[in-house]
Amino acid sequence: MRVTIAHNNNKNTLEVAKKLKKLLQEKNVVFDAKYPDVVITVGGDGTLINAFHRYENQVDSIRFIGVHTGHLGFYTDWRSYDLDKMVDALLLRKPESAKYPLLEVDLITESGDKKRYLALNESAVKRVSHTLEANVYIDDQLFENFRGDGLCISTPTGSTAYSKSLGGAVIHPGLKALQMTEIASINNRVFRTLSAPIVIAPDQWITIVPNSDHFVMTIDGERLDVRNAKKIVFKISNHSIQFDRFGHHNFWNRVQNSFIGENDDNI
Repeated sequence: MRVTIAHNNNKNTLEVAKKLKKLLQEKNVVFDAKYPDVVITVGGDGTLINAFHRYENQVDSIRFIGVHTGHLGFYTDWRSYDLDKMVDALLLRKPESAKYPLLEVDLITESGDKKRYLALNESAVKRVSHTLEANVYIDDQLFENFRGDGLCISTPTGSTAYSKSLGGAVIHPGLKALQMTEIASINNRVFRTLSAPIVIAPDQWITIVPNSDHFVMTIDGERLDVRNAKKIVFKISNHSIQFDRFGHHNFWNRVQNSFIGENDDNI
C-alpha cells in the first residue's frame, strides 16, 4: 500500500499531519506522492477537493480518506483525535470503497476544440456584470431559454454545497444523478424559465449554449474565463471518486449535524 498525505498549512493541521506521518512510519507504510494507492487529506473539504484535482488523472486507482481539523465536513470522515483508530482501520481491515459520481464537463469552442474537466462538487456558468442568456438542452431537446445570473450543475455530493444555497435539493451520493439549479433567473411576461431545480437520470446530459462570446465557468469554485465557446456539455462521468469505507459516519448524519444540529432522539 502506497500512501501520501495532503494538507493545508494551518498550524493545527500541520501538527496533525506530522503526528499522522509518524504513526504511519511506525507501521512501515510506504509513502509515494506520485502514484499513491491512498490519499489522506488533513484539513477540511477544500483540502480534499484540491487533492482530488491533483490526482484526478489517477482517480480510478486511488482511495481517499479525509481527516478534518476544523468544522465537520462532508468529505472528512475522521477527526484529529481519531488518528490511531483511522490508521488501524486502514491497515488491518480489508479495503472497501464507497464510489460516488463525478461531473464531466466538455467545453467545445467555435473552432471545434474540446476541453474536458472533472468536478467533484459542481460547475457553474455565469456572467459577472451582465445577464447570462443561454439555451438549455436536456439530451438533444431544447428545454428552456434561460436568462439570469447563471446556472449550476452539481453532483450528489456537491448538492450540499453551492447548489443547496441556490435552493437545490440534497441528494444522496448513492444516486447517479446530476442536478441543475438556477442562479437568479429572470421571470416575467417575456422571459420564462422553470424556476425550479431539475434532476436528470444517469444516461442523460445537459447542454448549455450561451448567447455570449465571454462568460465565466467554475469547476469546484475554480474560475475560468471563457471566450468563443460554442457549447458546454455536462454529464455523469465514467470515472468516480472512491472513499475508504470504514462505517465511521453516514451521509444523513453529516447533513443533520451540519445544517440542523445534533439530535439525541432515537426511534
